[in-house]
Amino acid sequence: MSLKQRLTDDMKAAMKAREAERLGTIRLMLAALKQKEVDERIELDDAAVLAILDKMVKQRRDSISQFEAAGRHELAAVEHAEVAVIQAYLPQALGEAEVQALVREAVGSSGAAGPQDMAKVMAVLKPQLVGRADMGKVSGLVKAALANPGSTAAAQGGA
Repeated sequence: MSLKQRLTDDMKAAMKAREAERLGTIRLMLAALKQKEVDERIELDDAAVLAILDKMVKQRRDSISQFEAAGRHELAAVEHAEVAVIQAYLPQALGEAEVQALVREAVGSSGAAGPQDMAKVMAVLKPQLVGRADMGKVSGLVKAALANPGSTAAAQGGA
Protein backbone atom coordinates (compact mmCIF):
# COMPACT_ATOMS: atom_id res chain seq x y z
CA MET A 1 0.00 0.00 0.00
CA SER A 2 1.36 3.41 -0.92
CA LEU A 3 1.93 6.03 1.72
CA LYS A 4 -0.74 8.27 0.17
CA GLN A 5 -3.29 5.46 0.33
CA ARG A 6 -2.32 4.75 3.94
CA LEU A 7 -2.91 8.43 4.79
CA THR A 8 -6.33 8.35 3.13
CA ASP A 9 -7.30 5.18 4.99
CA ASP A 10 -6.06 6.62 8.28
CA MET A 11 -8.07 9.79 7.65
CA LYS A 12 -11.22 7.71 7.30
CA ALA A 13 -10.37 5.77 10.47
CA ALA A 14 -9.76 9.01 12.38
CA MET A 15 -13.12 10.34 11.20
CA LYS A 16 -14.90 7.22 12.42
CA ALA A 17 -13.04 7.31 15.75
CA ARG A 18 -13.73 11.06 16.11
CA GLU A 19 -10.03 11.84 16.68
CA ALA A 20 -10.21 15.54 15.82
CA GLU A 21 -6.54 16.46 16.34
CA ARG A 22 -5.21 13.48 14.41
CA LEU A 23 -7.77 13.99 11.66
CA GLY A 24 -6.77 17.65 11.29
CA THR A 25 -3.08 16.78 10.96
CA ILE A 26 -3.74 14.03 8.42
CA ARG A 27 -5.86 16.44 6.40
CA LEU A 28 -2.99 18.96 6.46
CA MET A 29 -0.63 16.28 5.14
CA LEU A 30 -3.02 15.24 2.37
CA ALA A 31 -3.58 18.88 1.42
CA ALA A 32 0.18 19.46 1.13
CA LEU A 33 0.50 16.37 -1.07
CA LYS A 34 -2.43 17.39 -3.27
CA GLN A 35 -1.02 20.92 -3.60
CA LYS A 36 2.30 19.53 -4.83
CA GLU A 37 0.56 17.24 -7.31
CA VAL A 38 -1.61 20.04 -8.68
CA ASP A 39 1.24 22.57 -8.87
CA GLU A 40 3.59 20.23 -10.71
CA ARG A 41 0.96 18.10 -12.48
CA ILE A 42 2.54 14.87 -11.28
CA GLU A 43 1.58 11.81 -9.29
CA LEU A 44 3.69 11.60 -6.12
CA ASP A 45 5.56 8.42 -5.32
CA ASP A 46 6.45 7.37 -1.77
CA ALA A 47 9.87 9.09 -1.91
CA ALA A 48 8.27 12.43 -2.83
CA VAL A 49 5.63 11.97 -0.12
CA LEU A 50 8.37 11.32 2.46
CA ALA A 51 10.21 14.45 1.34
CA ILE A 52 7.07 16.56 1.83
CA LEU A 53 6.34 15.02 5.25
CA ASP A 54 9.96 15.59 6.29
CA LYS A 55 9.64 19.24 5.30
CA MET A 56 6.43 19.52 7.32
CA VAL A 57 8.22 18.18 10.41
CA LYS A 58 11.04 20.70 9.95
CA GLN A 59 8.52 23.55 9.66
CA ARG A 60 6.78 22.49 12.84
CA ARG A 61 10.03 22.13 14.77
CA ASP A 62 10.94 25.65 13.70
CA SER A 63 7.52 26.85 14.85
CA ILE A 64 7.94 25.06 18.18
CA SER A 65 11.23 26.82 18.89
CA GLN A 66 9.73 30.19 17.97
CA PHE A 67 6.59 29.61 20.06
CA GLU A 68 8.62 28.50 23.07
CA ALA A 69 10.94 31.51 22.75
CA ALA A 70 7.85 33.73 22.75
CA GLY A 71 6.36 31.94 25.76
CA ARG A 72 3.43 30.53 23.76
CA HIS A 73 3.56 27.04 25.21
CA GLU A 74 -0.04 26.17 24.27
CA LEU A 75 0.78 26.74 20.57
CA ALA A 76 4.02 24.78 20.93
CA ALA A 77 2.00 21.88 22.37
CA VAL A 78 -0.25 21.86 19.29
CA GLU A 79 2.83 21.75 17.04
CA HIS A 80 4.34 18.93 19.14
CA ALA A 81 1.13 16.91 18.66
CA GLU A 82 1.27 17.48 14.88
CA VAL A 83 4.93 16.42 14.75
CA ALA A 84 4.04 13.19 16.56
CA VAL A 85 1.30 12.37 14.03
CA ILE A 86 3.49 13.19 11.01
CA GLN A 87 6.46 11.22 12.34
CA ALA A 88 4.30 8.11 12.54
CA TYR A 89 4.39 8.06 8.72
CA LEU A 90 8.14 8.64 8.42
CA PRO A 91 10.63 5.76 8.51
CA GLN A 92 12.57 5.13 11.71
CA ALA A 93 15.26 7.77 12.19
CA LEU A 94 18.85 6.62 11.88
CA GLY A 95 21.37 6.99 14.66
CA GLU A 96 24.49 9.14 14.36
CA ALA A 97 26.79 6.14 13.81
CA GLU A 98 24.55 4.75 11.05
CA VAL A 99 24.49 8.12 9.26
CA GLN A 100 28.28 8.43 9.50
CA ALA A 101 28.69 4.92 8.07
CA LEU A 102 26.42 5.78 5.14
CA VAL A 103 28.38 9.02 4.55
CA ARG A 104 31.68 7.10 4.46
CA GLU A 105 30.19 4.54 2.11
CA ALA A 106 28.78 7.23 -0.20
CA VAL A 107 32.09 9.12 -0.30
CA GLY A 108 33.85 5.91 -1.30
CA SER A 109 31.29 4.75 -3.86
CA SER A 110 30.93 8.14 -5.57
CA GLY A 111 34.68 8.52 -6.03
CA ALA A 112 34.62 11.95 -4.39
CA ALA A 113 38.06 13.49 -4.09
CA GLY A 114 37.33 16.75 -2.31
CA PRO A 115 34.77 19.41 -1.40
CA GLN A 116 34.01 20.08 -5.07
CA ASP A 117 32.39 16.61 -5.24
CA MET A 118 29.87 17.26 -2.47
CA ALA A 119 26.93 17.23 -4.91
CA LYS A 120 27.89 13.72 -6.07
CA VAL A 121 27.94 12.41 -2.51
CA MET A 122 24.67 14.11 -1.57
CA ALA A 123 23.01 12.68 -4.69
CA VAL A 124 23.95 9.19 -3.46
CA LEU A 125 22.84 9.86 0.13
CA LYS A 126 19.59 11.74 -0.37
CA PRO A 127 17.46 8.78 -1.54
CA GLN A 128 18.76 6.67 1.35
CA LEU A 129 18.28 9.28 4.07
CA VAL A 130 15.21 11.35 3.18
CA GLY A 131 12.93 11.33 6.18
CA ARG A 132 15.41 9.29 8.21
CA ALA A 133 18.01 11.95 9.07
CA ASP A 134 18.36 15.73 9.20
CA MET A 135 19.84 16.52 5.82
CA GLY A 136 21.47 19.68 7.22
CA LYS A 137 23.49 17.58 9.64
CA VAL A 138 24.24 15.07 6.89
CA SER A 139 25.54 17.90 4.73
CA GLY A 140 27.88 18.96 7.53
CA LEU A 141 29.16 15.40 7.91
CA VAL A 142 29.78 15.14 4.17
CA LYS A 143 31.60 18.49 4.17
CA ALA A 144 33.81 17.33 7.03
CA ALA A 145 34.52 14.00 5.35
CA LEU A 146 35.46 15.70 2.08
CA ALA A 147 37.52 18.48 3.70
CA ASN A 148 40.10 16.03 4.97
CA PRO A 149 39.71 12.54 3.48
CA GLY A 150 42.04 11.10 6.13
CA SER A 151 39.39 11.79 8.77
CA THR A 152 37.10 9.12 7.29
CA ALA A 153 39.71 6.47 8.09
CA ALA A 154 40.05 7.89 11.60
CA ALA A 155 36.26 7.99 11.96
CA GLN A 156 36.01 4.34 10.88
CA GLY A 157 38.43 3.36 13.60
CA GLY A 158 36.47 5.33 16.18
CA ALA A 159 33.01 4.09 15.18
